[in-house]
Amino acid sequence: MLTSIRDQLGQALFRRVAGPDGPATRARIHDTPGPRWFGPDRPIRTVHGDASMFIGGLSALLLQSLHPLAMAAVAGHSGYRGDPWGRLQRTSAFLAVTTYGTATDAQRAVDHVRGIHERIRGTTAEGVPYHAADPHLLGWVHAAETDSFLRAHERYGAHSLDDAAYDAYVADTARIAEALGVIDPPRDRRELAERLSAYRPELRAGPEARAAARFLLFQPPLPLALRPFYGGLAANAVALLPPWTRGMLWLPRLPVVEDLAVRPTGQALTRTIRWAMHR
Repeated sequence: MLTSIRDQLGQALFRRVAGPDGPATRARIHDTPGPRWFGPDRPIRTVHGDASMFIGGLSALLLQSLHPLAMAAVAGHSGYRGDPWGRLQRTSAFLAVTTYGTATDAQRAVDHVRGIHERIRGTTAEGVPYHAADPHLLGWVHAAETDSFLRAHERYGAHSLDDAAYDAYVADTARIAEALGVIDPPRDRRELAERLSAYRPELRAGPEARAAARFLLFQPPLPLALRPFYGGLAANAVALLPPWTRGMLWLPRLPVVEDLAVRPTGQALTRTIRWAMHR
């Protein structure tokens, strides 16, 4: 019975993240012969294959929303409210194919995303133009994502890496970022921290960012029975954010509660996900 429960839970999680074509996509990514961008010993494979990505991905979305131009592009063109699971599935497929797939498939995925970015243009409510293919804007999205994934793995990963390996992870992600159009992405943790600090004067939480946070944290499109599970992931995603972001998004910071209850919940949830997905 326990094995059946484990398999059912694992399959349900995989369907949510990978979609109905997930098994076929996974087989193509992992079983197609050919050279890869990243060998089996690269840290990016360790980080992106860990259950901590469930928390890191949600935290990354909250952090990315603080750039008003990035948030305007997401609000106006991504359909994250109307099709949140589809957006998650497309993102997870992109991460999987660029991390584990053949070099040919990885480049094809990058070219597809660049084509989408090229078409996304608009103007914010304040009249500021944006273009999703802008290297500076892409640089923010990349830095916020990389930092969130790294810190999630450091805190919740099955086996934390040493400093040199985390530096190598940042260098690995720079390979993908450059292919997407980012100019001179950071290649170690020091450069990543400096890059995030350089963006801070541009950041603010407007109505669209706060609305996205409310949707992501309190209005997930899930059955009521799954809300507590998701709530634990969401609380840990918030706890993972840099402290200076909390006030911007109107999210409280409760250090004692986070240390005594939130973080242990995150560790238990990621262990459960690994168990269910046989990782």
